[in-house]
Amino acid sequence: MVLREGSCGPGPAVVALQERLRARGFPPGPPDGVFGPATGAAVLGFQRSQGLVADGIVGPRTALALGLLDLPETTSVLAHVTLSAVSRMFPVTPIDNIRVNLPVVLNALVAPALTGQKMVLMALATIRAESESFQPIDEGPSRWNTSPGGRLFDLYDNRADLGNRGPDDGQRFRGRGFVQLTGRANYLAHGRAIGLGDRLIEEPEAANDAAIAARLLASFLKSKERWIEEALIEGDLRHARRLVNGGSHGLDRFTDAYRIGERLIPDELAVTS
Repeated sequence: MVLREGSCGPGPAVVALQERLRARGFPPGPPDGVFGPATGAAVLGFQRSQGLVADGIVGPRTALALGLLDLPETTSVLAHVTLSAVSRMFPVTPIDNIRVNLPVVLNALVAPALTGQKMVLMALATIRAESESFQPIDEGPSRWNTSPGGRLFDLYDNRADLGNRGPDDGQRFRGRGFVQLTGRANYLAHGRAIGLGDRLIEEPEAANDAAIAARLLASFLKSKERWIEEALIEGDLRHARRLVNGGSHGLDRFTDAYRIGERLIPDELAVTS
C-alpha cells in the first residue's frame, strides 16, 4: 500500500485512510475518498506524532502505525537457520563459536515468538554488528564512553537516559552480551522481563552468560518489535539498526549479514509445532 496526494482518485483505500486518521485525532475533512491537501496535512500531523518520516506518503510503516495493515502472521524459519547459512553471514567468525551459541540464540527466540524470517535475521545481524565473535562480550573503552584520562566508562556514569545514577554505574552497567545491553535501566527492565528479578543489578556480569545473553537479546528486540518490523517491511535497515543501537555503529556488518541471510534463509514458511 502506497497512498499519496494526487496519486489516486476516489476509492475505498483513501476512505479507510481518512476514517482512520479521524479516529486517531487527525481529521482530514469529509471521508470523500480523495487524497487532497487536507488528507495530506492530516497524514503529516499523524506521522510527526508517531516519530515517523513526515513526508505525507502513506507507505507500509505509516499504514502499519495507523492500523491499516496487519503485521504478517508469525512463521517459523528456525529449522532453516543452518550452521552453513549463518557461517556465511559471519564470514570472519570461528565456526566453532557459531556451532556452540547458535542453538542457544535460536532457542531464546521461541518464547517471545521472534521466529519469522525478518526478526530472526534481525537478531543474527545484530549479533554480527555488536559481538561478531558470536560470543557474549564486554563493551570496550572508547571515546564514546570514557573521557580522556578519565575512569573507564565515566561518560556513562550520569546518563539519566540509561538510568545510571553516578560514579561506577557506567562501568558496572557497560555494554554486555550479544546485544551490548547498556545502562542500569536496561539491566533492570530486561532482567526482570526474562525472569531474573533484580539479579542483573547485583550481578551485572551475568549478562555475559550465553543463555542469559541470548534471552536478553530476544527481550530487547521484542520490546521494539513493532517498530523493527515496520522498518524491515520498508527495507530500511538503517532505521532498524538505529532502533537497537541508537546510531549507525556496525551498520555495514549488520546490513551485510541481513542481506546474506535473506538469500539463504527462506521466508513464508508454515508455522512449525
